[in-house]
Amino acid sequence: MRVSHYFEWEQHITGGHAQSVKNQRTMLDRAGIEYTTRPSLDVDLLHLNNMGPRSLLAAKRAQAASVPVLIHTHQTAEDFEGSFALSDFLAKPLRPYLEYAYDQGDHLICPSEYNQRTIRTYTETPSTVISNGYDPQKIAGFESLRETYLDRYDLSPPVVFNVGHVIPRKGLETFIETARRLPDLDFAWFGFLNPTGGHFDRILRSRETERLVESAPENVTFTGYIEDIRGAYAAGDIFFFPTHNENEGMALLEAMAAGAPPVVRDIPTFEWLEDGRDCLKAETDFVPAIESLLSEKRRAEIGAQANARSEAFTLDAVQADLVSLYREIVGE
Repeated sequence: MRVSHYFEWEQHITGGHAQSVKNQRTMLDRAGIEYTTRPSLDVDLLHLNNMGPRSLLAAKRAQAASVPVLIHTHQTAEDFEGSFALSDFLAKPLRPYLEYAYDQGDHLICPSEYNQRTIRTYTETPSTVISNGYDPQKIAGFESLRETYLDRYDLSPPVVFNVGHVIPRKGLETFIETARRLPDLDFAWFGFLNPTGGHFDRILRSRETERLVESAPENVTFTGYIEDIRGAYAAGDIFFFPTHNENEGMALLEAMAAGAPPVVRDIPTFEWLEDGRDCLKAETDFVPAIESLLSEKRRAEIGAQANARSEAFTLDAVQADLVSLYREIVGE
């Protein structure tokens, strides 16, 4: 089997979307499946990871050439809102565009059951749920970096932390306001889109993001991009993820694998997590949940269960599902 595994605008997209594509290619390498990253038609399957105009054109050409088209549903209008500058405005025309784009696939991959339910309101194209997964090797050895990253950002344990783009949709305001109510705790957000970001970072940053970051109390640290993401999981003790909408949440999977007890917003995306066992959930007020995890024993209990739950999402666990779907679509 030979696959065209195309990720339009690959050089510009970061975060979970980019990591998902990297994870897919790691699984293809491990499975011995040959692939090109160009939108080629000299293949048995075209797998698209970002439905920009070139991907849409590639899907049309593949249809004409009788090459099956598989599309990853990373984007939804719901997930796009509250993200970057103009994202709320652009989300309105994005939905009909994505409805048309996803209609061009022979099959869709949805990273979660919540995402699949959302996508079913866009298109009747058949779909399969396959997690984006996480690579344990990405965070291997994180424990050895703890003192280095605590010292680098002047953090005192237990540290409440988040990992990812600093955007309103991720619960930025909730993160900041919760920190304001817990002034004796250090809160750290590791990720892009803060005042110290690069040129592209500043273009994407919305005024709301800028206002919120500037309003943050002294016990909140925005680290900006860090080259070794293991440092975030080394320094962090309580993973605070108050996101309003998420297709899956790859940083959450990594944090759970690192044994950090997660505190998440009670939204449909996280219905697979059990409140009080492998996470703590809240709708608006997260202070009680975080305060309960100030107990080292309680952190260890929830963290151990989270770690065990994350095993179902490793690349080794997900790979067979991806390869099986490939073979089903191409008829092998």
